[in-house]
Amino acid sequence: MKLPFVCRNRCAGLVIVMTALLFFLTGPAFCSSGGEGGETKGWVNTDTYRVMNFAVLAIGLIILLRKPASNALNDRIKGIKEQIDDLETKKTAAEKNLAQYNERLVLLDKEADKIVAEYIKQGNDAKKRILDAASDAALKLEEQARRNIEHEFKQARSKLQEEVVEKAFVMAEEIIKRNITGKDQEKLVSEYLEKVVA
Repeated sequence: MKLPFVCRNRCAGLVIVMTALLFFLTGPAFCSSGGEGGETKGWVNTDTYRVMNFAVLAIGLIILLRKPASNALNDRIKGIKEQIDDLETKKTAAEKNLAQYNERLVLLDKEADKIVAEYIKQGNDAKKRILDAASDAALKLEEQARRNIEHEFKQARSKLQEEVVEKAFVMAEEIIKRNITGKDQEKLVSEYLEKVVA
């Protein structure tokens, strides 16, 4: 996690000050020599003053920096708590949105099932209407065909009767011609004349 800008500046300043103090206070102690040949004589009064000076400065820095460091840490803790609270709020909102979306998905599934059922029903109704219309058309065609057949049959019967009558007349004429004699002809003519006169 990133530190807030103010806290980073304070921490960086604190580190720089502490490094500078350590360098300036301990540097002369390491560089000092006790005489010729580079041997040290032991603990010198200036060493005691240096340690005391360092201790006073360290204690002073702790006292001076305790409150700002404490405030910086408290601000950081507060910021982290606020971030956690914010994240919890976002998590709750996301869970609520997820529940709503799941609800909508369930409703969409139900709606899709209803639409599919409605289309199936409409398809079955259309199929029934088409079959009924086809059945009615078939009955009409069958009735029309029956009437046409009856008409053709009547025409054929009438034509056949005409042909039979015509052939019967021809045959009757031939029979009469073969069987009639001159005497029969005179008798027929006289009967016809009597009917005409009467």
